Amino acid sequence: MLKDFERLSGLRSLLFSSNHLQGDIRLQVLSLFDNLLSGSLPGSIGNLSSQLSYLSVERNEVHGSIPSGIGNLPGLTLLSIADNDLDGPIPSAIGKLAELQEIYLGMNRFTNVLPSSLGNLSLLNHLYVQQNNIDGSIPPTLSNCSNLLTLDLSHNNLSDSVPREIMRLSSISISFNLAHNAFTGPIPNEVGSLINLVNLDLSHNRLSGFIPNSLSSCVSLQRLHLEANSLDGEIPRGLNALKGLQDLDLSQNNLSGPIPRFLGELPLVNLNLSFNRLQEEVPILGVFENKTAVSVDGNNELCGGIADLKLPPCSSTNSKKKNFPTHASAYLYTDEEESARDLPSSILSLEGQFLRLSYADLLKATNGFSEANLIGAGRFGSVYKGILDDGQTLVAVKVLNLHIKGASKSFISECNALRIVRYRNLLKLLSICQSTDFQGRDFTSLVYEYKSNGSLEKLLHQNRQQQGGQDERTSSLTVI
Repeated sequence: MLKDFERLSGLRSLLFSSNHLQGDIRLQVLSLFDNLLSGSLPGSIGNLSSQLSYLSVERNEVHGSIPSGIGNLPGLTLLSIADNDLDGPIPSAIGKLAELQEIYLGMNRFTNVLPSSLGNLSLLNHLYVQQNNIDGSIPPTLSNCSNLLTLDLSHNNLSDSVPREIMRLSSISISFNLAHNAFTGPIPNEVGSLINLVNLDLSHNRLSGFIPNSLSSCVSLQRLHLEANSLDGEIPRGLNALKGLQDLDLSQNNLSGPIPRFLGELPLVNLNLSFNRLQEEVPILGVFENKTAVSVDGNNELCGGIADLKLPPCSSTNSKKKNFPTHASAYLYTDEEESARDLPSSILSLEGQFLRLSYADLLKATNGFSEANLIGAGRFGSVYKGILDDGQTLVAVKVLNLHIKGASKSFISECNALRIVRYRNLLKLLSICQSTDFQGRDFTSLVYEYKSNGSLEKLLHQNRQQQGGQDERTSSLTVI
Protein backbone atom coordinates (compact mmCIF):
# COMPACT_ATOMS: atom_id res chain seq x y z
CA MET A 1 0.00 0.00 0.00
CA LEU A 2 2.74 2.48 0.94
CA LYS A 3 4.34 2.39 -2.48
CA ASP A 4 1.07 3.65 -4.01
CA PHE A 5 1.07 6.88 -1.94
CA GLU A 6 3.00 8.64 -4.67
CA ARG A 7 -0.10 8.54 -6.87
CA LEU A 8 -2.15 10.54 -4.33
CA SER A 9 -1.10 13.97 -5.57
CA GLY A 10 -4.15 15.63 -4.00
CA LEU A 11 -3.67 14.09 -0.53
CA ARG A 12 -4.27 16.62 2.26
CA SER A 13 -5.10 14.41 5.24
CA LEU A 14 -4.14 10.88 6.23
CA LEU A 15 -6.18 9.35 9.08
CA PHE A 16 -5.61 6.04 10.84
CA SER A 17 -8.11 6.70 13.64
CA SER A 18 -10.46 4.08 15.19
CA ASN A 19 -8.21 1.15 14.38
CA HIS A 20 -6.30 -1.30 16.49
CA LEU A 21 -2.84 0.17 15.97
CA GLN A 22 -0.60 -0.37 18.97
CA GLY A 23 2.76 0.82 20.32
CA ASP A 24 4.53 4.17 20.67
CA ILE A 25 5.38 6.45 17.78
CA ARG A 26 9.19 6.24 17.77
CA LEU A 27 10.01 8.21 14.64
CA GLN A 28 13.69 9.02 14.78
CA VAL A 29 14.57 10.07 11.23
CA LEU A 30 12.52 12.19 8.86
CA SER A 31 14.33 13.00 5.62
CA LEU A 32 12.59 14.80 2.76
CA PHE A 33 15.88 15.92 1.23
CA ASP A 34 16.08 16.98 -2.44
CA ASN A 35 12.47 16.88 -3.62
CA LEU A 36 10.01 19.36 -5.06
CA LEU A 37 8.07 19.95 -1.87
CA SER A 38 6.43 23.36 -1.58
CA GLY A 39 4.20 25.09 0.93
CA SER A 40 5.25 26.06 4.44
CA LEU A 41 6.43 24.14 7.46
CA PRO A 42 3.32 23.33 9.52
CA GLY A 43 2.98 24.76 13.01
CA SER A 44 2.34 21.24 14.22
CA ILE A 45 5.92 20.24 13.43
CA GLY A 46 6.60 20.30 17.14
CA ASN A 47 4.08 17.47 17.61
CA LEU A 48 6.32 14.97 15.88
CA SER A 49 7.88 12.26 17.99
CA SER A 50 9.99 13.40 20.94
CA GLN A 51 12.35 10.66 19.74
CA LEU A 52 13.02 12.48 16.48
CA SER A 53 16.74 13.11 16.12
CA TYR A 54 17.19 13.79 12.38
CA LEU A 55 15.01 16.25 10.44
CA SER A 56 15.97 17.20 6.89
CA VAL A 57 13.85 19.19 4.45
CA GLU A 58 16.89 20.48 2.55
CA ARG A 59 16.76 21.38 -1.16
CA ASN A 60 13.04 21.82 -1.69
CA GLU A 61 10.77 24.78 -2.39
CA VAL A 62 9.47 25.34 1.13
CA HIS A 63 8.61 28.94 2.04
CA GLY A 64 7.37 30.83 5.09
CA SER A 65 9.06 30.87 8.48
CA ILE A 66 10.31 28.28 10.92
CA PRO A 67 7.50 27.61 13.43
CA SER A 68 8.40 28.26 17.06
CA GLY A 69 7.10 24.77 17.76
CA ILE A 70 10.45 23.50 16.50
CA GLY A 71 11.57 23.91 20.10
CA ASN A 72 9.33 20.97 21.11
CA LEU A 73 11.66 18.37 19.56
CA PRO A 74 14.11 17.86 22.44
CA GLY A 75 15.83 14.84 20.89
CA LEU A 76 16.83 16.61 17.67
CA THR A 77 20.56 16.33 16.88
CA LEU A 78 20.42 17.44 13.22
CA LEU A 79 18.24 20.16 11.68
CA SER A 80 18.69 20.72 7.96
CA ILE A 81 16.35 23.06 6.09
CA ALA A 82 18.94 24.69 3.82
CA ASP A 83 18.38 25.68 0.19
CA ASN A 84 14.70 26.58 0.39
CA ASP A 85 12.80 29.87 0.31
CA LEU A 86 12.31 30.33 4.03
CA ASP A 87 12.24 33.83 5.49
CA GLY A 88 11.57 35.71 8.71
CA PRO A 89 13.72 35.47 11.83
CA ILE A 90 15.41 32.35 13.12
CA PRO A 91 13.23 31.59 16.17
CA SER A 92 14.85 31.82 19.60
CA ALA A 93 13.07 28.54 20.41
CA ILE A 94 15.87 26.81 18.54
CA GLY A 95 17.95 27.37 21.66
CA LYS A 96 15.79 24.80 23.49
CA LEU A 97 17.18 21.96 21.39
CA ALA A 98 19.99 21.13 23.78
CA GLU A 99 20.99 17.98 21.87
CA LEU A 100 21.55 19.74 18.55
CA GLN A 101 24.91 19.05 16.96
CA GLU A 102 24.34 20.21 13.37
CA ILE A 103 22.31 23.15 12.01
CA TYR A 104 22.01 23.84 8.28
CA LEU A 105 20.00 26.99 7.50
CA GLY A 106 22.00 28.33 4.55
CA MET A 107 20.68 29.56 1.21
CA ASN A 108 17.34 30.90 2.40
CA ARG A 109 16.06 34.42 3.04
CA PHE A 110 16.21 34.62 6.82
CA THR A 111 16.28 38.15 8.26
CA ASN A 112 16.77 39.88 11.61
CA VAL A 113 19.58 39.05 14.00
CA LEU A 114 21.04 35.74 15.08
CA PRO A 115 19.24 34.66 18.27
CA SER A 116 21.42 34.80 21.37
CA SER A 117 19.84 31.51 22.43
CA LEU A 118 22.22 29.76 20.02
CA GLY A 119 24.67 30.02 22.89
CA ASN A 120 22.62 27.39 24.76
CA LEU A 121 23.66 24.71 22.26
CA SER A 122 26.80 23.53 24.01
CA LEU A 123 26.99 20.34 21.91
CA LEU A 124 26.82 22.15 18.57
CA ASN A 125 29.50 21.06 16.06
CA HIS A 126 28.40 22.68 12.78
CA LEU A 127 26.52 25.95 12.24
CA TYR A 128 25.75 26.99 8.66
CA VAL A 129 23.68 30.16 8.15
CA GLN A 130 25.37 31.36 4.94
CA GLN A 131 23.63 33.23 2.11
CA ASN A 132 20.76 34.80 4.00
CA ASN A 133 19.85 38.36 5.00
CA ILE A 134 20.90 38.22 8.64
CA ASP A 135 22.02 41.56 10.07
CA GLY A 136 23.27 42.97 13.36
CA SER A 137 26.28 41.54 15.16
CA ILE A 138 27.34 38.05 16.12
CA PRO A 139 25.93 37.34 19.60
CA PRO A 140 28.81 36.92 22.09
CA THR A 141 26.88 34.02 23.63
CA LEU A 142 27.95 31.95 20.64
CA SER A 143 31.29 31.60 22.43
CA ASN A 144 29.54 29.15 24.77
CA CYS A 145 29.45 26.62 21.92
CA SER A 146 32.76 25.13 22.97
CA ASN A 147 32.42 22.10 20.68
CA LEU A 148 31.98 24.09 17.48
CA LEU A 149 33.98 22.76 14.53
CA THR A 150 32.48 24.81 11.68
CA LEU A 151 31.07 28.34 11.67
CA ASP A 152 29.79 29.69 8.35
CA LEU A 153 27.98 33.04 8.47
CA SER A 154 29.18 34.23 5.07
CA HIS A 155 27.13 36.24 2.58
CA ASN A 156 24.89 38.05 5.05
CA ASN A 157 24.60 41.64 6.30
CA LEU A 158 26.41 41.18 9.60
CA SER A 159 28.29 44.22 10.92
CA ASP A 160 30.16 45.58 13.94
CA SER A 161 33.51 44.09 14.95
CA VAL A 162 34.46 40.43 14.92
CA PRO A 163 33.88 39.32 18.54
CA ARG A 164 37.09 38.39 20.32
CA GLU A 165 35.14 35.79 22.29
CA ILE A 166 34.34 33.87 19.11
CA MET A 167 37.97 34.00 17.99
CA ARG A 168 38.93 32.27 21.23
CA LEU A 169 36.98 29.12 20.25
CA SER A 170 39.97 26.88 19.65
CA SER A 171 37.56 24.02 18.88
CA ILE A 172 36.82 25.50 15.45
CA SER A 173 38.99 23.39 13.19
CA ILE A 174 37.23 22.88 9.85
CA SER A 175 36.11 26.34 8.73
CA PHE A 176 35.64 29.86 10.12
CA ASN A 177 33.89 31.84 7.38
CA LEU A 178 32.60 35.41 7.78
CA ALA A 179 33.17 36.46 4.16
CA HIS A 180 30.91 38.94 2.34
CA ASN A 181 29.52 40.82 5.32
CA ALA A 182 30.14 44.33 6.68
CA PHE A 183 32.45 43.69 9.65
CA THR A 184 34.64 46.62 10.68
CA GLY A 185 37.65 47.22 12.90
CA PRO A 186 40.80 45.13 13.18
CA ILE A 187 41.22 41.39 13.02
CA PRO A 188 41.42 40.45 16.72
CA ASN A 189 44.76 39.14 17.96
CA GLU A 190 42.74 36.29 19.45
CA VAL A 191 42.69 34.76 15.97
CA GLY A 192 45.84 33.03 17.15
CA SER A 193 43.66 30.81 19.36
CA LEU A 194 42.40 28.98 16.25
CA ILE A 195 45.35 26.61 16.38
CA ASN A 196 43.54 23.72 14.68
CA LEU A 197 41.77 25.70 11.96
CA VAL A 198 42.12 24.66 8.31
CA ASN A 199 40.09 27.37 6.52
CA LEU A 200 39.84 31.04 7.58
CA ASP A 201 37.88 33.41 5.34
CA LEU A 202 37.29 37.03 6.40
CA SER A 203 37.26 38.41 2.86
CA HIS A 204 34.97 41.10 1.45
CA ASN A 205 34.35 43.01 4.66
CA ARG A 206 35.50 46.42 5.93
CA LEU A 207 38.27 45.23 8.22
CA SER A 208 41.19 47.59 8.83
CA GLY A 209 44.52 47.71 10.64
CA PHE A 210 47.41 45.28 10.43
CA ILE A 211 47.25 41.57 9.70
CA PRO A 212 47.95 40.17 13.18
CA ASN A 213 51.21 38.34 13.64
CA SER A 214 49.35 36.00 16.00
CA LEU A 215 48.25 34.09 12.89
CA SER A 216 51.59 32.34 13.30
CA SER A 217 49.88 30.13 15.90
CA CYS A 218 47.34 28.86 13.36
CA VAL A 219 49.76 26.19 12.16
CA SER A 220 47.01 24.00 10.63
CA LEU A 221 45.83 26.65 8.17
CA GLN A 222 45.64 25.55 4.54
CA ARG A 223 43.44 28.34 3.22
CA LEU A 224 43.61 32.02 4.31
CA HIS A 225 41.46 34.61 2.52
CA LEU A 226 41.55 38.25 3.66
CA GLU A 227 40.96 39.96 0.33
CA ALA A 228 38.75 42.99 -0.32
CA ASN A 229 39.20 44.72 3.04
CA SER A 230 41.14 47.83 4.12
CA LEU A 231 44.07 46.11 5.79
CA ASP A 232 47.39 47.95 5.80
CA GLY A 233 50.96 47.56 6.97
CA GLU A 234 53.33 44.84 5.80
CA ILE A 235 52.69 41.15 5.23
CA PRO A 236 53.52 39.80 8.70
CA ARG A 237 56.55 37.61 9.25
CA GLY A 238 54.38 35.26 11.32
CA LEU A 239 52.86 33.74 8.17
CA ASN A 240 56.17 31.96 7.74
CA ALA A 241 55.02 29.50 10.44
CA LEU A 242 52.10 28.27 8.32
CA LYS A 243 53.95 25.38 6.74
CA GLY A 244 50.77 23.80 5.35
CA LEU A 245 49.34 26.94 3.72
CA GLN A 246 48.24 26.27 0.14
CA ASP A 247 45.85 29.11 -0.71
CA LEU A 248 46.58 32.71 0.33
CA ASP A 249 44.62 35.72 -0.91
CA LEU A 250 45.52 39.18 0.41
CA SER A 251 44.41 41.12 -2.67
CA GLN A 252 42.46 44.40 -2.73
CA ASN A 253 43.84 45.86 0.49
CA ASN A 254 46.33 48.63 1.33
CA LEU A 255 49.29 46.41 2.14
CA SER A 256 52.72 47.93 1.61
CA GLY A 257 56.38 47.09 1.95
CA PRO A 258 58.25 44.28 0.19
CA ILE A 259 56.92 40.83 -0.65
CA PRO A 260 58.51 38.48 1.90
CA ARG A 261 60.76 35.87 0.36
CA PHE A 262 59.43 33.22 2.74
CA LEU A 263 56.14 33.10 0.80
CA GLY A 264 58.06 31.28 -1.93
CA GLU A 265 59.13 28.68 0.61
CA LEU A 266 55.56 27.76 1.61
CA PRO A 267 53.63 25.01 -0.29
CA LEU A 268 51.34 27.59 -1.92
CA VAL A 269 49.43 26.59 -5.03
CA ASN A 270 47.53 29.89 -5.17
CA LEU A 271 48.82 33.31 -4.11
CA ASN A 272 46.97 36.54 -4.82
CA LEU A 273 48.65 39.80 -3.74
CA SER A 274 47.12 41.98 -6.44
CA PHE A 275 45.91 45.56 -5.97
CA ASN A 276 47.88 46.58 -2.92
CA ARG A 277 50.80 48.99 -2.49
CA LEU A 278 53.58 46.44 -2.36
CA GLN A 279 57.08 47.54 -3.33
CA GLU A 280 60.51 46.36 -4.38
CA GLU A 281 61.56 43.05 -5.93
CA VAL A 282 59.30 40.04 -6.52
CA PRO A 283 61.00 36.81 -5.39
CA ILE A 284 61.80 34.08 -7.90
CA LEU A 285 61.18 30.80 -6.09
CA GLY A 286 58.35 28.45 -5.25
CA VAL A 287 54.91 29.74 -6.19
CA PHE A 288 56.49 32.87 -7.75
CA GLU A 289 57.88 30.71 -10.56
CA ASN A 290 54.37 29.80 -11.75
CA LYS A 291 52.52 32.65 -13.48
CA THR A 292 49.17 30.85 -13.28
CA ALA A 293 49.50 30.42 -9.51
CA VAL A 294 50.47 33.95 -8.51
CA SER A 295 48.96 37.40 -9.10
CA VAL A 296 50.68 40.69 -8.27
CA ASP A 297 48.75 43.00 -10.62
CA GLY A 298 47.98 46.52 -9.43
CA ASN A 299 51.14 47.01 -7.37
CA ASN A 300 52.83 49.79 -9.27
CA GLU A 301 56.11 49.81 -7.34
CA LEU A 302 57.00 46.14 -7.82
CA CYS A 303 59.86 45.06 -10.04
CA GLY A 304 61.71 41.94 -11.13
CA GLY A 305 60.18 38.47 -10.83
CA ILE A 306 59.86 35.99 -13.68
CA ALA A 307 59.53 37.38 -17.19
CA ASP A 308 55.91 36.21 -17.52
CA LEU A 309 54.85 38.72 -14.86
CA LYS A 310 55.98 41.52 -17.20
CA LEU A 311 57.26 43.76 -14.41
CA PRO A 312 59.98 46.36 -14.93
CA PRO A 313 63.51 45.29 -14.05
CA CYS A 314 64.78 46.30 -10.64
CA SER A 315 67.32 49.09 -10.44
CA SER A 316 69.32 50.58 -7.60
CA THR A 317 66.47 53.07 -7.17
CA ASN A 318 63.96 50.28 -6.56
CA SER A 319 65.97 48.75 -3.78
CA LYS A 320 67.35 51.95 -2.24
CA LYS A 321 66.71 52.16 1.48
CA LYS A 322 64.58 54.95 2.83
CA ASN A 323 66.30 57.82 4.61
CA PHE A 324 64.20 57.31 7.69
CA PRO A 325 65.94 55.29 10.43
CA THR A 326 64.69 51.73 10.85
CA HIS A 327 66.41 50.72 14.06
CA ALA A 328 64.22 49.25 16.82
CA SER A 329 64.81 51.20 19.98
CA ALA A 330 62.37 50.73 22.86
CA TYR A 331 61.48 54.40 22.67
CA LEU A 332 63.16 57.61 21.65
CA TYR A 333 65.29 58.16 24.73
CA THR A 334 66.54 54.67 25.60
CA ASP A 335 70.09 55.16 24.38
CA GLU A 336 71.65 58.57 23.96
CA GLU A 337 74.42 57.40 21.61
CA GLU A 338 72.01 55.38 19.48
CA SER A 339 69.71 58.39 19.21
CA ALA A 340 72.52 60.74 18.31
CA ARG A 341 73.66 58.46 15.51
CA ASP A 342 70.28 57.63 13.93
CA LEU A 343 67.82 60.45 14.59
CA PRO A 344 67.44 63.82 12.87
CA SER A 345 69.05 66.72 14.69
CA SER A 346 65.67 68.45 14.79
CA ILE A 347 64.44 65.71 17.11
CA LEU A 348 67.56 65.70 19.27
CA SER A 349 67.23 69.41 19.92
CA LEU A 350 63.83 68.74 21.44
CA GLU A 351 65.11 66.02 23.77
CA GLY A 352 64.46 66.44 27.46
CA GLN A 353 61.24 68.39 26.99
CA PHE A 354 58.86 65.44 26.75
CA LEU A 355 57.21 62.56 28.53
CA ARG A 356 58.82 59.19 27.98
CA LEU A 357 56.16 57.09 26.30
CA SER A 358 56.61 53.66 24.73
CA TYR A 359 54.54 51.91 22.09
CA ALA A 360 52.86 49.89 24.85
CA ASP A 361 51.90 53.10 26.67
CA LEU A 362 50.25 54.52 23.57
CA LEU A 363 48.56 51.23 22.71
CA LYS A 364 46.94 51.23 26.14
CA ALA A 365 46.08 54.94 26.03
CA THR A 366 44.18 54.58 22.73
CA ASN A 367 42.52 51.27 23.57
CA GLY A 368 44.60 49.45 21.00
CA PHE A 369 44.38 52.29 18.44
CA SER A 370 40.70 51.40 18.17
CA GLU A 371 38.47 52.82 15.47
CA ALA A 372 36.30 54.34 18.20
CA ASN A 373 39.26 56.54 19.19
CA LEU A 374 40.11 57.60 15.64
CA ILE A 375 39.66 61.38 15.31
CA GLY A 376 41.24 61.93 11.91
CA ALA A 377 43.24 60.40 9.09
CA GLY A 378 45.38 61.80 6.35
CA ARG A 379 47.87 60.81 3.71
CA PHE A 380 50.78 60.17 6.05
CA GLY A 381 49.06 58.88 9.16
CA SER A 382 46.11 58.70 11.53
CA VAL A 383 45.32 60.52 14.76
CA TYR A 384 43.81 58.83 17.81
CA LYS A 385 42.42 60.31 21.00
CA GLY A 386 43.83 58.72 24.15
CA ILE A 387 44.23 59.08 27.87
CA LEU A 388 47.50 58.38 29.64
CA ASP A 389 47.97 56.14 32.66
CA ASP A 390 47.49 59.01 35.09
CA GLY A 391 43.82 59.01 34.05
CA GLN A 392 43.85 62.77 33.49
CA THR A 393 46.08 63.63 30.54
CA LEU A 394 44.17 63.61 27.26
CA VAL A 395 46.37 63.23 24.21
CA ALA A 396 46.14 63.17 20.43
CA VAL A 397 48.47 60.49 19.08
CA LYS A 398 49.56 60.96 15.48
CA VAL A 399 50.74 57.58 14.13
CA LEU A 400 52.77 57.81 10.93
CA ASN A 401 52.32 55.34 8.09
CA LEU A 402 56.01 54.84 7.39
CA HIS A 403 55.31 52.84 4.23
CA ILE A 404 53.74 55.78 2.41
CA LYS A 405 56.22 57.64 0.27
CA GLY A 406 56.92 61.02 1.82
CA ALA A 407 55.87 60.11 5.38
CA SER A 408 59.43 60.16 6.68
CA LYS A 409 60.09 63.56 5.10
CA SER A 410 56.84 64.86 6.57
CA PHE A 411 57.85 63.65 10.02
CA ILE A 412 61.26 65.33 9.87
CA SER A 413 59.73 68.55 8.53
CA GLU A 414 57.22 68.59 11.35
CA CYS A 415 59.97 68.12 13.94
CA ASN A 416 61.99 70.93 12.34
CA ALA A 417 59.00 73.24 12.48
CA LEU A 418 58.24 72.34 16.10
CA ARG A 419 61.82 73.18 17.02
CA ILE A 420 61.71 76.74 15.66
CA VAL A 421 58.05 77.79 15.81
CA ARG A 422 56.40 79.27 18.89
CA TYR A 423 52.75 80.07 18.54
CA ARG A 424 50.01 80.51 21.12
CA ASN A 425 47.43 78.39 19.28
CA LEU A 426 49.80 75.56 18.44
CA LEU A 427 49.03 72.26 20.17
CA LYS A 428 51.66 71.37 22.72
CA LEU A 429 53.87 68.43 21.77
CA LEU A 430 54.14 66.06 24.74
CA SER A 431 56.26 63.23 23.35
CA ILE A 432 57.91 61.70 20.32
CA CYS A 433 57.84 57.91 20.27
CA GLN A 434 60.03 55.93 17.90
CA SER A 435 59.74 52.25 18.65
CA THR A 436 58.54 48.91 17.27
CA ASP A 437 55.10 47.41 17.65
CA PHE A 438 54.50 43.95 19.08
CA GLN A 439 54.97 42.48 15.60
CA GLY A 440 58.46 43.91 15.19
CA ARG A 441 57.48 46.68 12.76
CA ASP A 442 58.80 50.23 13.01
CA PHE A 443 56.47 52.58 14.85
CA THR A 444 56.72 56.37 14.98
CA SER A 445 54.28 58.81 16.52
CA LEU A 446 53.97 62.36 17.75
CA VAL A 447 51.93 62.83 20.93
CA TYR A 448 50.16 66.18 21.33
CA GLU A 449 47.93 67.55 24.03
CA TYR A 450 44.31 66.98 23.08
CA LYS A 451 42.17 70.01 22.22
CA SER A 452 38.44 69.28 22.24
CA ASN A 453 37.29 72.54 20.66
CA GLY A 454 38.17 71.93 17.04
CA SER A 455 41.04 70.67 14.96
CA LEU A 456 44.45 72.25 14.75
CA GLU A 457 43.85 72.95 11.08
CA LYS A 458 40.71 74.90 11.95
CA LEU A 459 42.55 76.91 14.59
CA LEU A 460 45.33 77.77 12.21
CA HIS A 461 42.88 78.71 9.47
CA GLN A 462 41.01 81.07 11.78
CA ASN A 463 44.20 82.80 12.82
CA ARG A 464 45.42 83.15 9.25
CA GLN A 465 42.25 85.11 8.52
CA GLN A 466 42.95 87.34 11.52
CA GLN A 467 46.66 87.85 10.91
CA GLY A 468 47.01 87.51 7.18
CA GLY A 469 49.83 85.37 5.90
CA GLN A 470 51.87 85.64 9.09
CA ASP A 471 51.16 82.07 10.16
CA GLU A 472 51.55 80.34 6.81
CA ARG A 473 54.69 78.59 8.02
CA THR A 474 52.68 76.65 10.63
CA SER A 475 50.42 74.94 8.09
CA SER A 476 52.73 71.95 7.91
CA LEU A 477 52.02 71.26 11.57
CA THR A 478 48.43 70.18 10.98
CA VAL A 479 48.03 66.93 12.88
CA ILE A 480 45.62 65.28 10.47
